[in-house]
Amino acid sequence: MSNEQNPSGEQNHHRHARPGGALPPEAPAPAPPPAARPEGTSGRQRLRAGLWPPRVSRAQLIVALLLFVLGLGLAIQVRSNSDNSALRGARQEDLVRILDELDNRTQRLEDEKQRLDDQRTELENSSDQAEEARKQTREKERQLGILAGTVAAHGPGITLTISDPTGAVEADMLLDTIQELRAAGAEAIQINGVRVVADTYFSGDGGELGVDGRKIEAPYEFKVIGKPQDLEPALNIPGGVVQTLEKEQATAEVTRAEDIVVDALRPAERPDYARSSSQ
Repeated sequence: MSNEQNPSGEQNHHRHARPGGALPPEAPAPAPPPAARPEGTSGRQRLRAGLWPPRVSRAQLIVALLLFVLGLGLAIQVRSNSDNSALRGARQEDLVRILDELDNRTQRLEDEKQRLDDQRTELENSSDQAEEARKQTREKERQLGILAGTVAAHGPGITLTISDPTGAVEADMLLDTIQELRAAGAEAIQINGVRVVADTYFSGDGGELGVDGRKIEAPYEFKVIGKPQDLEPALNIPGGVVQTLEKEQATAEVTRAEDIVVDALRPAERPDYARSSSQ
């Protein structure tokens, strides 16, 4: 068989055809040799080189930032809810009592607003406005006298008796009691024959306390005029006056009454410098 030479100078050998005209299969091409690996490089080093520095797209950065802000907001909300749960451990009846007290305070403010509106209407509609004004002035003077302690008063209220056998009751505890009673709507208070007014102060140590410079001894008796349904629960709220006194081995007894007399008086004092600004 003859050999033919192609234009490039290489010789092509004719393959012998098998019977039936099929050509014999060509031999598979040899596999390329494996890529040479750098000497001294381990699998862990190659993994680290593939992960760092990270290849992060702009969209991935934005998503990560949004997720961070969302997580921070949720954490702040959870912390805020935790901080505002001071009454979470209170009993159901205590929570109901506190809500009732808040409702009663709101009702007292509404009643006071209505009373002032009625007074204004009376002044506007009265045929003798001068006489009506004098009448309301006398009523206001009586009310201010009760608040200033210059006139006696009586009405429904409570009697609070604090026994202190160990002398553990301090002046600040009595002050807290007064503030709690005022917040609950007390209108007139006296302690062991001393009238409590706006500038009342407490002094001394346990067992040797004083009110406005006058020494008082246990048991400390508070006579309070106000709505008993508001005053008594205010003293018995969780963490309130009664529980605080009990922790100091003192006892507090509250008694409701239809008529409490507050007859301890304070002298009317003329201010040295303050003058009325009304014309």
